[in-house]
Amino acid sequence: MALAGGLIFGFAFSEHPYEQEAKKLSKFLLQASVVGLGFGMDLQQVLRVGRSGFVYTAASITVALLLGWGLGTLLKVKKGTSYLISAGTAICGGSAIAAIAPITHAGEDEIAVSLGTVFVLNSVALLTFPAIGLMLHMSQTQFGLWAALAIHDTSSVVGATAKYGAVALTVGTTVKLARALWIVPVSMGTAMVRKHSAQAAQKNGAQETEAERKSARVRWPWFILFFCLAAVANTYVHFFQPAYPVLKHLGVIGLTVTLFLIGTGLSVKTLREVGARPLLQGVVLWAIVAVGSLELIRIGWIHL
Repeated sequence: MALAGGLIFGFAFSEHPYEQEAKKLSKFLLQASVVGLGFGMDLQQVLRVGRSGFVYTAASITVALLLGWGLGTLLKVKKGTSYLISAGTAICGGSAIAAIAPITHAGEDEIAVSLGTVFVLNSVALLTFPAIGLMLHMSQTQFGLWAALAIHDTSSVVGATAKYGAVALTVGTTVKLARALWIVPVSMGTAMVRKHSAQAAQKNGAQETEAERKSARVRWPWFILFFCLAAVANTYVHFFQPAYPVLKHLGVIGLTVTLFLIGTGLSVKTLREVGARPLLQGVVLWAIVAVGSLELIRIGWIHL
């Protein structure tokens, strides 16, 4: 709803009256919100489940990223947008996009299109997955695992599994949080690749100006460190326990406000420039991940 409200605002004006202010605020809120979400993670429970499914989690994330890259190349989607959609599908939707977007220096249009694609598919999954699970006679454990692997955002995983049953809710939430931890290595890996590319470009471009060299530098995602510290505090520092749910809720509110601000940056002009290809990439990639993980769970290749 926040993203939709921002889009309505963006389409209502031919020119954004506070474009620069909105960009600066959305960038800060995006990073601060990721840190706030860290206060909702229980590392002990997440790591316990994460160890049992480490191999297929790593494999599925790698496959999803590679498939996303292939589809993006095939459909000629802008690299930044393609990577954000792929990361959101592979890891945990809006949270992954929020974490990676500042590292890749993604534009407002790229973030808006990526988040819009992810949240549309989230809504579809929230409505259809419980019915599909019942139709296929999936156990609660199977359904919880499938929801965690195939639904983008943790909030939608909670919504879908809560409809299915208490066991499905526990399994789905825990596995999804374990998957969300992959934000850290993927973000750090992205930053390293960006830095290497920037250094290579500097070596090849002897005539670069100081401004160009400065713009090519990669800012390390220090907010990811604070995200990890927030999760550690929530798990082990019990003295401040009453504050953690409040901080997590503030993170959710911050992300909601960010979605509105990002939506305001998407106009009819930028939508025409972006086109329907990113949405097609997101739909096809999600369909492959959802169907593939469902079949692997049903034949017993993926299990807890």
